[in-house]
Amino acid sequence: MTAITQNLPRFISDLGISIIGDKCYSSLVENLNVGDVDCLKYSLSKGLGIGIVVGGSIMKVPQLLLILSGRSARGLSLPAYVLETLAYAITAAYSYRNEFPFSTYGENLFLTIQNTIITLLIIYFPTHRSEIHRQLVRTSVASTVALYILPKDILSLLQMATLPLSLFSKLPQITQNARAQSTGQLSAFAVVSQIVGCLARLFTTATEVGDLIVTAGFALALVLNLVLGVQMWMYWGNDQKEDFGKTQIGSLSEKEKENWASERQGRVDVVVTPKSPAPRHNASPSGRKWARKID
Repeated sequence: MTAITQNLPRFISDLGISIIGDKCYSSLVENLNVGDVDCLKYSLSKGLGIGIVVGGSIMKVPQLLLILSGRSARGLSLPAYVLETLAYAITAAYSYRNEFPFSTYGENLFLTIQNTIITLLIIYFPTHRSEIHRQLVRTSVASTVALYILPKDILSLLQMATLPLSLFSKLPQITQNARAQSTGQLSAFAVVSQIVGCLARLFTTATEVGDLIVTAGFALALVLNLVLGVQMWMYWGNDQKEDFGKTQIGSLSEKEKENWASERQGRVDVVVTPKSPAPRHNASPSGRKWARKID
């Protein structure tokens, strides 16, 4: 078997070496040494990292499609997306400036771009349209650009700040969901993908980077995304019930709507329609019946 693995086409061996390195490629592929635990962990981390980067490039696409198809950003918190975008941008800049492997942070770059588009869509639709929100987004975009020219010491402090940023970015969404008893246009695919991605990132960061600040950020993000996942499970189907109820109410008459509103407030008004009096029929001579006398 090793005769085959040691003579693979050049483009395959070059690709393998570029991903897992010369040492691990020689051990795992050419010599089929499956007992090399360190190389196995490193190769698994690389595979997971590449998968996360690819998944991150499309993670928020279902959320974008939900907003565009419904022409509504109902249920999405603007402050939550602004803070989350900043957290992604800081992590991407911090990892890039510290020359971490792209497979350990690449999804943050794609998520920053996708979140920026979603944030602009939230502002575009009337629910959150205001000058304050526009100014907030402009400030966030300027801050994101400035991250790549800041000194490393300041960038390290900002990376530490992503911990409270992650917390405050999810709290508005979690609070809004709990208040509305609904997750609105929030994408289940995005939430589940973030949970899986955080789990995998904890492993890849510990294996390849070993940065405690980055690891703590992913651990906190995992907990908050789990809370969102539980909310999606608890409130699943509430939107359909609400829309069905609105449709039913819209088909009622004004009097029936008033009665429905009274029932919602705990009062039931019983309205009895009086019956109209029965018409009287006056017997006419022509309508009389005469009994025939029988002798």
